Amino acid sequence: MDLKNVRNIGIIAHIDAGKTTTSERILFYTGRTHKMGEVHEGEAVMDWMEQERERGITITSAATQCHWKAPFIDGVETDVTINLIDTPGHVDFTAEVERSLRVLDGGVVVFDGSQGVEPQSETVWRQADKYGVPRLAFINKMDKTGGDFFMSLDSIFDRLSKNAVAIQLPIGAESEFKGIIDLVGKQAYTFEGKHGETKKEIPIPADMQNQVTEYRMILMEKVAENSSDDLLDAFLQNGALTDEELKKGIRIATVQNKIYPVLCGSSLQNMGVQLVLDGVVAYLPNPLDIPAIKGTDPKTGASEERHPNNEDPMAALAFKIATDPFVGRLTFIRVYSGVLKAGSYVLNTRTGNKERIGRLVRLHANSRQEIEQIEAGDIGAAIGLKDTRTGDTICDEAKPVQLEAISFAEPVISIAVEPKTKADQEKMGIALQKLVEEDPTLRVRTDEETGQTILSGMGELHLDIIIDRMKREFKVESNVGTPQVAYRETIQRETEHEEKYIKQTGGRGQYGHVVFTIKPLEPGKGYVFTNSVVSGRIPREFITPCDRGFQEGMSRGIQAGYPVVDVEVDLTDGSYHDVDSNEFAFKMAASIGFQAAARKADPVILEPVMKVEVVTPEQFFGDIMGDLNARRGLILSTGDRGLAKVITAHVPLAEMFGYATDMRSMTQGRASYSMEPSHYAKVPKNKAEEVIAARAGTVVR
Repeated sequence: MDLKNVRNIGIIAHIDAGKTTTSERILFYTGRTHKMGEVHEGEAVMDWMEQERERGITITSAATQCHWKAPFIDGVETDVTINLIDTPGHVDFTAEVERSLRVLDGGVVVFDGSQGVEPQSETVWRQADKYGVPRLAFINKMDKTGGDFFMSLDSIFDRLSKNAVAIQLPIGAESEFKGIIDLVGKQAYTFEGKHGETKKEIPIPADMQNQVTEYRMILMEKVAENSSDDLLDAFLQNGALTDEELKKGIRIATVQNKIYPVLCGSSLQNMGVQLVLDGVVAYLPNPLDIPAIKGTDPKTGASEERHPNNEDPMAALAFKIATDPFVGRLTFIRVYSGVLKAGSYVLNTRTGNKERIGRLVRLHANSRQEIEQIEAGDIGAAIGLKDTRTGDTICDEAKPVQLEAISFAEPVISIAVEPKTKADQEKMGIALQKLVEEDPTLRVRTDEETGQTILSGMGELHLDIIIDRMKREFKVESNVGTPQVAYRETIQRETEHEEKYIKQTGGRGQYGHVVFTIKPLEPGKGYVFTNSVVSGRIPREFITPCDRGFQEGMSRGIQAGYPVVDVEVDLTDGSYHDVDSNEFAFKMAASIGFQAAARKADPVILEPVMKVEVVTPEQFFGDIMGDLNARRGLILSTGDRGLAKVITAHVPLAEMFGYATDMRSMTQGRASYSMEPSHYAKVPKNKAEEVIAARAGTVVR
């Protein structure tokens, strides 16, 4: 396989921008499917789960491989293999986007042409920035009422990147949208045939000639500034770039993440998707364009590199686990270097254990095709890996390497679930184990006081889908409690504390003695442990148990038993006993000591605050504002989007339960909203008392 002719891309966007519809068109035009699946008819190939088809949303990222012939930069038509991942748009399933972007080389960000940049568009754009993923922007739904290419382009420019630049212009808009002008080749196209499969070249409309000249000049300047010195010199000398130089420059600047080409079209009306595929081939990187992946040697910690070729030692990242009813556990894998062969043994650097690759498959949504190997730069799935999780590195055991894992957001909402019958109890344990393996943002724990199973996730929809999947896929009937907010606790001032754990019970006793300081950290820092013990006052083998003890002490808070966050612990002194000191004694001293110190350090309860954006017709603007204020919301901004009003606010999650129903009744069902986790903030005193009382099982009158 020639890596120059491979593209690993993802389709990412805000909910309802048209990602899955775009993916379905790509599958049709590349010959992967022979019928277009429509999301609104519940027929989309990439939305294969029952829940996805019923709700018309994407829940899990689906992977497929297809082929597209397109002219490359030099004009030679090339047959390119495209590994395509269609990701969810709903913020509750943000982990699916995160893990897909970690292993992709390029992305197509889809925007609703009537809305421009929406809240989740910003989130996925930031995620792509985090992993340095080059991307094209596709302004979709140009035929929709309110479809406005220039408004959408401005919103990308203002809210995402000043380096977004149009490489196409639409001919007409809304119901008048009838074609696309390619600014690079100075050509205009319409799309004919039942499925828009015939791309027909037409003259550029006379009334758009000046606009084309203007936007082509902006494109040239942007490319000359951001690509290479040679092209900048050519532009300065000649006042323009040739078509070939322009194409070459767009590719260089896009691969280096210096510009983001913007295209337009309407996936539902079958207009412009072939040009997106041409753009993917021409401008997005192949695995050879991406720098060698960096990792560390798990034994020495020395930095290592793996180059995208079959000769380097094998290194791959497991980026998703899925349970398949026919073949069992599927592990999605991106191979960065070397060749992964069916039947071979690989080392998992997290566990330090060897595992055998049973079979390898090429995926197409939920169907599979057996293959013998996955080469460098390619994506596939393995069957037979028992103890591999999302984010694990698997590699050649003779040349081990640890690649950077994938980080995920913390859950913000919990529910209690209990099985309806004794028979359901055992099945529920198995179901939850499999679901947690698949979904890194789902957490399961048992409440020590009530014995209930607590599920924590990213939102009400997320947990709703999990309960639904337990019922359908695993046949588990359960009773579900009301959603609970994932509160946290922290401290507000620095405190020094000394703790001795001494037990004498005849014979050998227990002795642990620690002196330490706890300090508040800025939000989001988590837990930091510093060892400042000198002169062996505490032997080295007891330092790690102290660290574990402090973490254990943080796992249950002082005020309401919620986990403590954003604290630095500095272990400064202590003492030990030659006979009675052991790991357990020091761990207990640290754990008990932390709790005692935190009580003196002005503890407070924190609550998750959501960033909420409401889009509403103007006549309901006052009602929505008043309601958000009543929910302890802090209004950040208000503005206009087309004919609608947009309100952005920070609102505590505790006040947002049932908001969808209230908002619909207030606005006759005409407003919409989206929300995503923003930060944790201190709970007001009166609310804190309610939280503490509710946790203790009493009711505040």
